[in-house]
Amino acid sequence: MPKLAIHGGPPAKTKPFPVWPIFDEREREALKEVLESRVWWRTPGTKTLAFEQEFASYHQAKHGIAVTNGTHALEVALAALGIGAGAEVIVPNATFVATASAALFAGALPVLVDVSADSYCIDPELAEAAITENTKAIIAVHMGGRPADLDQLTAVAEKHGIALLEDAAHAHGSEWRGRKVGAFGIGGTFSFQASKTMTAGEGGMIISDDDDFERLARSTHDCGRLPGRWFYDHFVYGSNYRLSEWQGAVLLAQLTRLDEQTARRHANGRLLDRLLSELPGITPQSHDSRITRNGQYAYIFHYDKRAFASVPTDRFVEALEAEGIPTQAPYPPLHKLDLFTSGAYRDRLSGAQARANHEFLNDAFPNSQREAWETVWITQNALLGDEEDMGEIAAAIRKIGENARDLL
Repeated sequence: MPKLAIHGGPPAKTKPFPVWPIFDEREREALKEVLESRVWWRTPGTKTLAFEQEFASYHQAKHGIAVTNGTHALEVALAALGIGAGAEVIVPNATFVATASAALFAGALPVLVDVSADSYCIDPELAEAAITENTKAIIAVHMGGRPADLDQLTAVAEKHGIALLEDAAHAHGSEWRGRKVGAFGIGGTFSFQASKTMTAGEGGMIISDDDDFERLARSTHDCGRLPGRWFYDHFVYGSNYRLSEWQGAVLLAQLTRLDEQTARRHANGRLLDRLLSELPGITPQSHDSRITRNGQYAYIFHYDKRAFASVPTDRFVEALEAEGIPTQAPYPPLHKLDLFTSGAYRDRLSGAQARANHEFLNDAFPNSQREAWETVWITQNALLGDEEDMGEIAAAIRKIGENARDLL
């Protein structure tokens, strides 16, 4: 029986995975064009404008607004919705902090609800149960690229007259019933941070089919200006969230690869679903027949330590990385962050809301806890490999299972 790599044995993975980020002459030429144009600012430039249009078109949306990062995309979107003091925004407890901090930035209360046990996306029934007279929006996070249940969430939002905003930071190119995610509700937000499936180091995007929302979001992201009006006219409160021409140029080039890369990640993800489902103690994140493409920001599976001699999750991850399989940390549940346990979040609230007893913070959130401490995330660049690579991932996990007692 092969010795585990963490103990000096040969790793199960011998062929390197594709390196991320991927670039070629397309990025070099695009950056050179911006450099030599001397137009490095997006306002008179053409690259970021073209990227907005092409990204929105690819995602089957009318409008695209490029911003400085994914967090700012959420903040601008909530500002465009008029969300402020006294409002409530329902968010999943299993997500990156920005989903909740964007609500706090607006002066609104992020109301945390648990996720579904198998998808790790917001539970639509719990989201509906959390709606009050102060609720203005639900933010659905497409966890790991897997779309949340957009049928049920859209129905809930329409029934209660509140906005549905998609946090699609993981979900570039993901599809629900053959339609790209991002504009099922009032709009969607994307991130182009370094780990995302297309990147300029940083950057973000808001897409929408709603003309009024787009007008307010565009104004908010550009100091309260409106397109076609005098440069020093400022119509609403806004700030400077504009993306540079440098990043717009890089992202235009990155977009040319997105469709092919997404198709490859999706196919390899479904292959891993089949391979890993055969391994004791491993349960892949659920797939749904309505998901016609998963952008696969990460490949997520549940790890049941009972099938691995009770080896803790973090020790299993150490062993997996030693075998040559790259991972990234899952998100800790929001209600356990110091931001909430210390009460610091109240500093962003006002009036009675700041003093209220927010009972939802006392919930158990069992599925968010499961996502945080019992799942393993394989990085998206691994899914740009081939079938041999997917087989080696499965072989590495099988090898650890066969030698699990050596990790105790």
